[in-house]
Amino acid sequence: MGVMMKIVRAGLLATVSGVSLLVMAAPGAHAAGMPQLDFHNPLVTGQVIWGAVIFLGFYLVLSQVMLPRVGRVLEDRSKRISGDLDVARSAKQDADKAVAELQQARKDAMAEAQANLQKTLDAEQQAADQKLAEINARLSAEIADAEKRIAAEKAQAFGTLKEIAADTTQALVSRLTGVTPDAQLVAQKVDGAIAHQNI
Repeated sequence: MGVMMKIVRAGLLATVSGVSLLVMAAPGAHAAGMPQLDFHNPLVTGQVIWGAVIFLGFYLVLSQVMLPRVGRVLEDRSKRISGDLDVARSAKQDADKAVAELQQARKDAMAEAQANLQKTLDAEQQAADQKLAEINARLSAEIADAEKRIAAEKAQAFGTLKEIAADTTQALVSRLTGVTPDAQLVAQKVDGAIAHQNI
């Protein structure tokens, strides 16, 4: 507002000073063919005076009515722009804060998911180890039971084998020699032969 007032005042002052110079010009300043410089003519003087009055009226209207309105409009616009910039800055700060909170929440969620995954993996590993231990224990018990059964059947088979061997030996000796050997002596010899084979 202040700059525009200065420009209008400077323009009006230049106009008024130009008019006053023309009024005070020497009588020889006018030339033939330029009636606007003939200040002895009452019409020219009236035109100059009325021009000065009109310019003064324009100056007063502009300086008192129009320029204050333009100044208020510019000031309101400046305030509105400043307010909008403040709102935009505040919105940007809120948006930056929301983005930071979102990134932090994302990091926290990832850390929590990783912790849950590790906990689940540890629980599954522990369950698998426990199941493997149970299976190993059951297999060990079944193997021990099977070994006992095999040993019992082996002992039974050896017992039957001793009897068969003793009977076969008695039959062979009896057939070859014609004499029936002592059953106790044959059993001792068969036991000795089996013991020698096991060694």
